[in-house]
This record gives sequence, C-alpha cells and structure tokens, in this order.
Amino acid sequence: MNRPMHDRTLITTGAIGAVLAAICCMTPLLVIAFGAIGLTAWLAKTDYVLIPALILCLALVAFGLYRRRLHHG
Repeated sequence: MNRPMHDRTLITTGAIGAVLAAICCMTPLLVIAFGAIGLTAWLAKTDYVLIPALILCLALVAFGLYRRRLHHG
C-alpha cells in the first residue's frame, strides 16, 4: 500500500506541533515579555488560534498512533 505520509511522520509532526502550541499557550508570560518591547497588541487574539492548533496537533498524533496500531496489529 502506498501511503503518502508514514505513521511515524504523522506522530512526529503532531507531537512537535502540540509542543509548540502548548508552549505558546503561556500567553501571560508572553504578554509580560512582549510588553517589555511593545508588542502586546500582537497577542490580542492568540488564544483563538493556539487552542485549536493544540487540539489539531493532538488529533494528528492520535491518528498516527491509530494507523500504526491498525497496520502493525
């Protein structure tokens, strides 16, 4: 079977994306850091993007694990 994305790639991509989204969810820390350099207006709507991104990346990891179990089990 020719799979466009291997299971390992799905899991790795999802895990990296989830970690990045989780790190970025520390909005209060980013507000303090960006406030020091005057970029707090950029953070006004980050939670509307980061939470769905975190959920999407975790779903990608779950899908990769599901496909791995399906093909190896």
